[in-house]
Amino acid sequence: MDNSQIADSFSLLAKLMDIHGENSFKAKSYAAAAFNIEKLEVQLSEIDHEKISSIKGIGESSAKKIIEILTTGQLQALNDILQKTPKGVVEMLNIKGIGPKKISVIWKEMEIESIGELLYACQENRLKLYKGFGEKTQNSIEENIEFFLRNQGIFLFSEVEAVFFQINAYLQKIFFPQVISVTGAYARQENTIEALEFVVNETIEVIKQKMQTANPPQVLEENSENILFKLTNGLKLRFYTADNNVVERIFYTTGSETFTNAFLKKYPSSNFNVANAASDKIIFDTAGIQYIEPYLRETESIIELAASNSIPAVIQPTDIKGIIHSHSNWSDGSYTLEEMIKAAIEKGFEYLVISDHSKSAFYANGLQEERIKAQHQLIDELNAKYAPFKVFKSIESDILYDGNLDYSNNILSTFDLVIASVHSILKMTEEKAMQRLITAIENPYTTILGHMTGRLLLSRKGYPVDHKGIIDACAANNVVIELNAHPRRLDIDWKYIDYAIQKNVLISIDPDAHTIEGYDDIRYGVLAAQKAMVTPANNLSSMRLKEFEEFVVNRKKLKGI
Repeated sequence: MDNSQIADSFSLLAKLMDIHGENSFKAKSYAAAAFNIEKLEVQLSEIDHEKISSIKGIGESSAKKIIEILTTGQLQALNDILQKTPKGVVEMLNIKGIGPKKISVIWKEMEIESIGELLYACQENRLKLYKGFGEKTQNSIEENIEFFLRNQGIFLFSEVEAVFFQINAYLQKIFFPQVISVTGAYARQENTIEALEFVVNETIEVIKQKMQTANPPQVLEENSENILFKLTNGLKLRFYTADNNVVERIFYTTGSETFTNAFLKKYPSSNFNVANAASDKIIFDTAGIQYIEPYLRETESIIELAASNSIPAVIQPTDIKGIIHSHSNWSDGSYTLEEMIKAAIEKGFEYLVISDHSKSAFYANGLQEERIKAQHQLIDELNAKYAPFKVFKSIESDILYDGNLDYSNNILSTFDLVIASVHSILKMTEEKAMQRLITAIENPYTTILGHMTGRLLLSRKGYPVDHKGIIDACAANNVVIELNAHPRRLDIDWKYIDYAIQKNVLISIDPDAHTIEGYDDIRYGVLAAQKAMVTPANNLSSMRLKEFEEFVVNRKKLKGI
């Protein structure tokens, strides 16, 4: 092991000790040892072990650890502290602008254990509520995290979509007159994307020539059928050659392997010799079945629906009529309630459900009881001012560890509707998570179950749940399940929505907006819902104002509250 590696071990040990709040004198001595080891002109492995402690800047304690590393190839003290430190907390050391002291606050006070969670907290304005984390620091951390994540190789759909049109336009230009067709995970509207995939009727050699720019992308893989590039921003581009039959190649590369194999088994005589066709729709036409949109080409069951012409007209972004689940600056939102109203009206929505955080969410400036009364008074005034647009009184009430909500029934009764969500103590067994959620679902004041698993895509798995069990409980208690449209959540996962629809459980596509700009996240919830064949009739936020008012009143009557 060379000096650089040894120094890295000492430096990491010192930083982790600071994060844990351990002996500061020892931490400083290890940090100093790391600095001095880096400056050595001779490798420690070439020095007699007895002489290491006499090197300037390396004390006896550090010398013993250096000898341990040279002898065993590892440092037990470092191994021990790594074992009790979440991997995501260690990864935070890679983010510019946050040192061990800040990471300690992030982990121990904010209860954040991954970079993705930290980014989400920045986007919800939570960092600036803590000492030493002003708005400028929060913005800087957010920017540095985004830079770090861009280089990890897997992206949220929303991140890829933000650059797709520019990339696609450029590719159309350089490959003209050949047509570039998007395929793969992006065409299927997957939650996360490892590579943007395209089909082009060119050879691999021609594709490589076309991609030679002033700053050519790195070639990661290459064979006779496709080539994978990596751009400087970390995004990968895969090109499939078409061998003069673009439609056939699009069909084979768009659907999941499960879908494609099932289709070929059911329609073995399908005619793929359609070189001049405008799209792969002709393949479904020749099979005599309903066209299956790319985003539905995941499972075998969709083929049966297409064969019986039973695929419904799925929900579209324009079908969303109201903003449900939003936060103002009364808690951790960025805008005033009136600013949120004006923006909703400008975007053509008919109503807004304001659901600021509840009192247990102290980190988000959650509302104590006296502030609830003041907010409700303001809502009454704003409703009079902006009629016929309407603001509904709601709260995102924390589900406590025992499953109860964090207000009394007297307080809960003052809201038009209640969104119940878990925000703390996320490490649970499935048994505990189920008990906690079902207790909350059985609370008569719970109208909507928010972000069911607490997951953050690419960052946090979320707590384990029996999805069918939760859906059954929601069906029995007339509780709506949120499809949280924030592109980092998309929770409930679309794969379980079909069961909810079978059980007549309403889905609610909600942006969980902490900014006016957050309203636009509805789009990503809709794209996820399309994969589950959600229709406007299945979705609460597709109700027009009058219908939504009736829903609120009738549900309270049903619950006797």
